[in-house]
Amino acid sequence: MPEQHFTKQDWTLFSKKIAGWQEAYIAQLIDSYIQLLNTDTNPSDRFWELENRIKHDRKSPGVLLDMSRSNMLYNILTLINNDVITLGDLNDFSDDLKDTIRYLTERN
Repeated sequence: MPEQHFTKQDWTLFSKKIAGWQEAYIAQLIDSYIQLLNTDTNPSDRFWELENRIKHDRKSPGVLLDMSRSNMLYNILTLINNDVITLGDLNDFSDDLKDTIRYLTERN
């Protein structure tokens, strides 16, 4: 995707916001793990379910991203598609970036 859809300020803002977005997402994951651990199932079942979920969740864009400027639009789309962020989280970004993301999300 051409870089003309976002500005240097967009990249700087994304670089600043990503850590907070990921921390919030990880906090949600932890809450779901706590709920799992508090169920009345066998301890071994809870243990293995937690292990499987962590193995799956560690690959989520809410946990791990390839941070490069050329991947920014793809990363934002992936974060939106995985419910890590919403379009509303992009309010501070340039209109070009928001329009591009809105267009791409509507196509899906």
